[in-house]
Amino acid sequence: MKIIRMYITLMFLLCCASFTNAQHSISTNLGEAPIHGGFEMDGYWVWGSSVIKGDNGMYHMYASRWPKYLPFHPGWMIASEIVHATSTTPEGPYQFQDVALGARGAQFWDGRSTHNPKVVKYQDTYILYYMGSTHPFEEVTTQNVNQFDLKSKWCIAGRWGKRIGMATSKNPNGPWTRLDKPILDVKPNSFYSFLTSNPSPLIKEDGSVVLLFKGRNYKADGISNSDMSIGVATAPTYDGPYTVMGDQPLFSVDHLGEIEDPHIWSDAEGYHLVAKDQRGTITGYAGDGLLAHSNDGLHWEVDKNPKAYTKTVQWDNGKTITQGQLERPFVFVENGKPTHIFFATMDGPGGFGNGTKTWNMVIPLQNN
Repeated sequence: MKIIRMYITLMFLLCCASFTNAQHSISTNLGEAPIHGGFEMDGYWVWGSSVIKGDNGMYHMYASRWPKYLPFHPGWMIASEIVHATSTTPEGPYQFQDVALGARGAQFWDGRSTHNPKVVKYQDTYILYYMGSTHPFEEVTTQNVNQFDLKSKWCIAGRWGKRIGMATSKNPNGPWTRLDKPILDVKPNSFYSFLTSNPSPLIKEDGSVVLLFKGRNYKADGISNSDMSIGVATAPTYDGPYTVMGDQPLFSVDHLGEIEDPHIWSDAEGYHLVAKDQRGTITGYAGDGLLAHSNDGLHWEVDKNPKAYTKTVQWDNGKTITQGQLERPFVFVENGKPTHIFFATMDGPGGFGNGTKTWNMVIPLQNN
């Protein structure tokens, strides 16, 4: 009996060690980024990609874009649309195909802006999660863009109206069926009383859903909003209902640290999370990527060695460049293994107001 207990203990320790090692597999496996890979569009800011492989072997990317006559930030709040691009390889380059989710009028909760897409598939249905918003004002054009900034009426309404929604299709080429209501609304006196945004879904084998999301709450003055928090919601099926788990966020300024853009995936070892360390309190440097792991998708622990990546990228033309911005990490999994990591990126010295070009880039993961 003693020998059996020793054997069980040893196997448990080996499994724990394997689990820990499995978490920290990105930073040491980053390959060279193809200079001609990914996706960009002339005349548009491009941001935040999500990729899925179709039944015909094509790779389908869904990304945000908005016209460059608007400032990058906060132009996305009032004019982003989700576009669809394809490639014969995960690296790309991806070619624009169509607008998957565009503007559909101020009367709809997502009528003015659709942003931050995440695509998954369950059985024969493709599910596109995203952030949507609206405003009741005239369009911002080249004639009145000088009146547009974070304090303008457009942004006040657009930011306040941010909610998480979902669209479905039987084909990655669409058409997409949108809902008339968000799937995750705000809740008074909660950490997401002001907005919900940045969905990151994972559909389990039984069809149930774990959904990480970004929330902000109203401050005590009842007007301004808080720093970012990350919460988790669940649903019995992708069509809901979605229920936020617990009264406290998974990540916040006061708990573990403020992060943004979480992306989750799973494999035989459990659940994995990669995100942007907003302030550098976890990885040691603001903007670097962090890794966390979970056994159930609801309770998360930061990895012992949490750094997943930095903003310094090695390109396949021999150059090593520190990107102005490196955001919205997305890990592409094929045949049960992570094979690529995608980012939204910007040139320049850093800061959303200092870049001249954005695109979605990809880095192959080696030794997988």
